[in-house]
Amino acid sequence: MLFKVNKYVAKITVITVLLYIMCSVVIVSNAENYEWSVTMDTIETNANVSEKLATTTKENNAKNALKLECESAILIEQNSGQILYEKEAHKQLRPASVTKLMTLLLIFEALDSGQITLEDKVPCSENAASMGGSQIWLDTREELTVNEMLKAMCVVSANDCTVAMAEYIAGSEEAFVDKMNQKATELGMKDTCFKNCHGIDEDGHVTSSYDISLMSKELLVNHPDITNYTTIYMDSLRDGKSQLVNTNKLVRNYKGATGLKTGSTSLALYNLSASATRDDLSLIAVVMKAPTSNQRFEDAKKLLDYGFNNYEFKQFGKSGDVVGNVTVEKGIEKNVNAVLSQSCGVLLKKGSENNVVQNVQIEPKLSAPVEKGQKIGMVTYTLDGKLLQSVDILADCTVSKETLMNVASYIYERWFCLLR
Repeated sequence: MLFKVNKYVAKITVITVLLYIMCSVVIVSNAENYEWSVTMDTIETNANVSEKLATTTKENNAKNALKLECESAILIEQNSGQILYEKEAHKQLRPASVTKLMTLLLIFEALDSGQITLEDKVPCSENAASMGGSQIWLDTREELTVNEMLKAMCVVSANDCTVAMAEYIAGSEEAFVDKMNQKATELGMKDTCFKNCHGIDEDGHVTSSYDISLMSKELLVNHPDITNYTTIYMDSLRDGKSQLVNTNKLVRNYKGATGLKTGSTSLALYNLSASATRDDLSLIAVVMKAPTSNQRFEDAKKLLDYGFNNYEFKQFGKSGDVVGNVTVEKGIEKNVNAVLSQSCGVLLKKGSENNVVQNVQIEPKLSAPVEKGQKIGMVTYTLDGKLLQSVDILADCTVSKETLMNVASYIYERWFCLLR
């Protein structure tokens, strides 16, 4: 009996052991399958992440190939506005004293219109005298000329002079700021909202490097006399009692520098609109929110160097240049010169000049009368089939129709001139 029981227990034990082994195998097998599956997923995920990171890095390098440390930047050709390099160019940031470019633009427009003159004496209000930041410590009892105010604004970024000029032109700073925003809209500065005329930090007072390049271009192209002030490195006011040293270091140490304006506050950090010209090529580099003062200049130099090293401005002709001669039928004069209506030139990648194709189309014959300035043709410049520029060709003088009276008058004038 005991043997049977033990035999039964033995069978149960053997079955239990077999079941345990089978379960363990299944568990281990499943565990291995589970672990293998996770490992494959992880490898695949890491590969995707690495690929994405590589792509992102490549894109970032493409966007910031110059390794700029500023938050936003742009490089444009001054005359055409063509963008040569950009980094977060439409990001809205605080401009600090680069704001004064718009103030200066409106001042020069007032000068051009005759509203004010460089010799005008500008008073200083309590409001202007109370400005903090960069200033020349204007006193409410003194007056400086517009010329002196401009010098202080451009060289040392004087906030007190800026407000005094705004009040002198528009009656109040608020009214002047309205004019600033109107001009910004006119120029297509969609990232910009001005709250003051000087650039001291104020919520909502923002612009972008792209918009700064627009107003810099407008100022330099249409009011080139601004460089009489922005290229000053050292000067003085008040009979030599107030010394001025330009906040833009590039004016002193960068070849071809023509300006333009610095700006910095604790929130805006360090900004700069820098312009320079070499061999007929004019560039504008804008740097916003650089971490240090020196870095903004380094970033600006990188941008300008990139432009000058890779591009050139090819001048094809100047306004009034003769490009042909056209026969005039039934006219007092038998021919007329065909001249360029404006100067023509294009921005080119260095080395591509020989691939530019010029095509001049002029009327083979004209019938009198011909008016001076009448369009008689066109010249186009193309590169690899892409139009670079087209310029009208005009008649350089008036040719009257040949009549008995006109012929008699013409002969008389010619003989009279010969006999004198």
